[in-house]
Amino acid sequence: MTASATPQPPVTVRMFTQRLSATPRGARLARHLALNQLHDWGIPHDAPAADSVAVIVAELAANAVTHGQVPGRDFELRLSLVPGSVRVEVTDTRTEPVPAVRPSGPLDDGGRGLRLVDALADRWEVLDREPPPGKTVRAEVDLPRWPAPARWAGARDS
Repeated sequence: MTASATPQPPVTVRMFTQRLSATPRGARLARHLALNQLHDWGIPHDAPAADSVAVIVAELAANAVTHGQVPGRDFELRLSLVPGSVRVEVTDTRTEPVPAVRPSGPLDDGGRGLRLVDALADRWEVLDREPPPGKTVRAEVDLPRWPAPARWAGARDS
């Protein structure tokens, strides 16, 4: 006797990938592209998740342009709509590690970008780029109407 299989709904993962010039214009374009892609996936511009993703993309793209730039090399934006969340990945070709999130003083010129990512993302981590050289900063924002996402090994929870 064999057990009948319970039909499972298909898991749909939608992806968007774009290489952008490592310039301030490329960083601005990354944010606009992300918001438009979320809208195409049915997440409206005024949704809290879209707001969080927009800030995360803006900060990670700005970091890729400011700190991860290698002359003549682009950075890559990848968005994935996975069950339960939106995944943002920004990859650059510089190999220096991402600094730890630390408090910034009120008069500091910078140092707030990763604090924003840490506050807005439900999880984030830094991975070595495949293929090397470089790194990928990955962040996820949960979508309340979707099933809960699987956890990553070693991921940071906010």
